[in-house]
Amino acid sequence: MIIIVCGSDDTDKSYISTNMKKTMKALVYEEYTTDDDFSKILKIKDLPIPEPKSNEIVFKVKAAALNYDDIWGMRGKPLAIPLPHISGTDAAGEVTAVGEDVKNFKVGDRVVSHGNMSCRVCKRCTSGREYDCKKRTIWGFETGPLWGGYCEYTHLPEVNVVKIPEGVSYEEAAAASMTMLTSWHMLVGRAKIQPGQLVLIMGGGSGVGNYGIQIAKLFGCTVIATASPDKLDQLLELGADYAIDHRKDDWHKEVRAIAKKIPKAYGDTPGVDVIFEHIGGSHWNKELTLLNYGGTVITTGATTGYMAKTDLRHIFFKGLNILGSTQGTRAELEQGFYWMSKGKIKSIIDSEYTLEQAAEAHTKMLKGKGLFGKIIMKPS
Repeated sequence: MIIIVCGSDDTDKSYISTNMKKTMKALVYEEYTTDDDFSKILKIKDLPIPEPKSNEIVFKVKAAALNYDDIWGMRGKPLAIPLPHISGTDAAGEVTAVGEDVKNFKVGDRVVSHGNMSCRVCKRCTSGREYDCKKRTIWGFETGPLWGGYCEYTHLPEVNVVKIPEGVSYEEAAAASMTMLTSWHMLVGRAKIQPGQLVLIMGGGSGVGNYGIQIAKLFGCTVIATASPDKLDQLLELGADYAIDHRKDDWHKEVRAIAKKIPKAYGDTPGVDVIFEHIGGSHWNKELTLLNYGGTVITTGATTGYMAKTDLRHIFFKGLNILGSTQGTRAELEQGFYWMSKGKIKSIIDSEYTLEQAAEAHTKMLKGKGLFGKIIMKPS
């Protein structure tokens, strides 16, 4: 099918659609789960293939990556997301159609989603803080009904897709879309890491932790990473200089001992300069004791609990910086992909599933046992 739309200037505006089939399969749920039995609600449905609006592209999904917000969505907590729902924030694929106003993409381009959807015109957006936009929504989590990446074809505004560079696969790009972006924004955009710093990556076995280790090493930092004991060797293989079991009650004492041994070429006080935090819970105060004077903790989540007690003496006495972070900018995603194309950052893929195996895939992510890196789903 070829559709030509004439523009007002001398150049024809057009989009070419190669979607010959009329329907596609999609992973849909129409109710929330109360017991995390995802198999009860996840169903494969036949839906119409989307056609692009004037500013949109449609792409055939080759790979999509799981995120924890998929589980929040299926629970309907902390947000009651639109129903019926298609999840999937991180999707990569091949462009099959473009709207008449699309300028920078064409049919056949390899693209990946940038799931942070914002108004693009408010003061926050135009100052480079689109992640703080009051109208921000997360595509595939808050959008809908029936608008996400777990399907054969999906659509997004041109501004919410990024070209995949040569040498990066669809699977690697999907894995990196939100997770690498989040890690890059935490360390580079917010904490502004510098060569020679000592960086503690909490939960290094997770998706964000994997990228956090690599980004810190890219910037010439010394890295201590934590994980469960079965993942410590993998942290070292990924580039961490030291690996610590954070399930031990005294894990922070091991970190402190390492910090005292490391020559401080950029200061005279031993301690951690930057803590990459997304665990929260009972670890929080232990982390604060490890920071150097003027040190920074950058947090983007709290998988072990939100209600962390804080000993304020650590903060005011040492002049600590506590920074929050969510996602990042489209430009930061492109920066990360540049380094991926140079082989300096890689995506760690734990496992791959089909859409029909979605319940099993999400259960694995929820339990986390033996999980190292990202879980990928493919439509076929």
